[in-house]
Amino acid sequence: MSQGFWLWLTLAAIGSTTILTRGSFIIPGERARLPAPLQRALRYAPAAALAALVAPDVLLADGGFEPFNPKLAAAIVVILACTRFRNPWLPFIGGMAVLLLLRKGLGL
Repeated sequence: MSQGFWLWLTLAAIGSTTILTRGSFIIPGERARLPAPLQRALRYAPAAALAALVAPDVLLADGGFEPFNPKLAAAIVVILACTRFRNPWLPFIGGMAVLLLLRKGLGL
């Protein structure tokens, strides 16, 4: 068989899997509900996904963990500013200031 056939078969399988998984929540509607503990756990899914995207970039430098990483220092400042103050701009300004200072100002 040609490679084109396997490509289209793979695309059809991926597309049908996507439609079936998304449709499984839409088609039953209100008749099918998730259990309450699972609904509570799914509230944390967006934060967990964001953490999974951000954590490797913040923690790893040059392919490995580096404790004196400018991004890690800036992330710590951002976390402290978010937990301490209610100003939405302060974490952004503080994190960028620390990152720029450590990267450019101190020659890292």
